[in-house]
Amino acid sequence: MTITSPHLGSPAVWTDARLLYALEEVVEQELNRHLAVAKDWMPHEYVPWTDGRNFPGFFEDGEAWDKEHSKVTEIGRIALVVNLLTEDNLPSYHHEIASLFGRDGAWGTWVHRWTAEEGRHGIVMRDYLLTSRAVDPDKLEQFRMSHMSEGFESDNRHSMLHSVAYVAFQELATRISHRNTGHQSGDPVCDRMLARIATDENLHMVFYRNLLKAAFELAPDLTMQAVRDVVVNFRMPGHGIPGFERAAAQMAIGEVYNMRIHHDDVLQPVLRFLKIMEIDGLGPEGQKAQEELGLFMGGLDAEALKFDEKLAARKARMAARAAG
Repeated sequence: MTITSPHLGSPAVWTDARLLYALEEVVEQELNRHLAVAKDWMPHEYVPWTDGRNFPGFFEDGEAWDKEHSKVTEIGRIALVVNLLTEDNLPSYHHEIASLFGRDGAWGTWVHRWTAEEGRHGIVMRDYLLTSRAVDPDKLEQFRMSHMSEGFESDNRHSMLHSVAYVAFQELATRISHRNTGHQSGDPVCDRMLARIATDENLHMVFYRNLLKAAFELAPDLTMQAVRDVVVNFRMPGHGIPGFERAAAQMAIGEVYNMRIHHDDVLQPVLRFLKIMEIDGLGPEGQKAQEELGLFMGGLDAEALKFDEKLAARKARMAARAAG
């Protein structure tokens, strides 16, 4: 990729439209790389269909859900519901990125491919949850209707660069959340299913992370500001789920996703790959964003340390209670 004018790096020049055009070649390269390494898989192959039985309703032999039916741990159920409801809002996510990135050329091909791959995740998770009776199906559907009826509006819809930066971190956050949910679920079938989903999410992260790196080469100041804004204000797309704050707190204690995990396993890997603090030649606004990003990460690490200490103390109390 060549930059045809020495003035193209000027913030006054880099509109969203120009950046989309300038990054088209990188998108095509990353799309081809993704298609070469991504493996198709069948959602139905990960579902324990023989565990299934009828629920009440039209079937006379229907059996009402009972908590005892589930093989999944309490924290596993909480996290699975949050993760699935997040996946359920795929129509809104597709609308957001299709409106921002477009439906033509390499960008459009990626948008549709990403949507198709993400669709598998919701399919297999719902089939697993209902077949294995892991969660209350009535509450799950009520939550889905409530959540999807609210729609989804990205915090970063105002900017193509902010959106690319966000999904680079968010895809990794989703991968980590799914993987840890599997580990904490207590069900090897669930763990295997979520490991398969996490593999997809990792490939999606790599696509956006590499695209973000290319954006730094084109417009370093603007990209640094976008990364700063996204990292400082980051929140998961499922934040609108009914009862999300309580569920998030339980997932933090259950070590599915918390401040330490967010810092160590989500933010730091992407920032290290981009060598964010080593980028030089920035203008005043870029330097300011870089410095503020460094300060924020230091503060987040300190807050995560406090959380670690509280969690360790809680575990010690619970262990002492169990021993007594």
